[in-house]
Amino acid sequence: MLPLKIPYTELWDEKNECMIFVKAVTLHLEHSLISISKWESHYHVPFLETQMTPEQTRYYVQCMTLNKDVDPNVYLAINDSHMEKVLAYINDSMTATTIKEAADNKKQNRFITSELIYYYMIQFGIPWEFEKWHFNRLITLIRVCSEESKPQKKRSKSQIEKEYEEINRRNKAKFHTRG
Repeated sequence: MLPLKIPYTELWDEKNECMIFVKAVTLHLEHSLISISKWESHYHVPFLETQMTPEQTRYYVQCMTLNKDVDPNVYLAINDSHMEKVLAYINDSMTATTIKEAADNKKQNRFITSELIYYYMIQFGIPWEFEKWHFNRLITLIRVCSEESKPQKKRSKSQIEKEYEEINRRNKAKFHTRG
């Protein structure tokens, strides 16, 4: 979770030609599958495939907010410094796990949406409470499940023979026999 402190701010509303007074507040933000689902429901485009406008990014911060009953004007008080913190948080992997990319990814042209992520969660039996995890960590877990569920590559006859020769050599040394 990212706490984002928004100080007391006075803003000029050009549309209504009046001052807006925004009380100081600490927003508690969570980059999760739930947040992405809310954003996609509003914009009807895949979150991961979209180069967001400033307006879309500001709305995503609203989707990430865990606080209840937040004054909508608070989001107008978010400045570039706040956005840098938010984007750094979104881009943080939140894990030490790394996965090598396959060279022949057959599903490269597929759009990834929140529904597809929910499908993967169901497919791999990932508990529903994980939808609240940091999104990058959830994606890493899904990728680990995918890698671990792949069938083992078949070994050649010569590889199997080499493995048995090594096992026999170790057993001979261990039990002091000649074979």
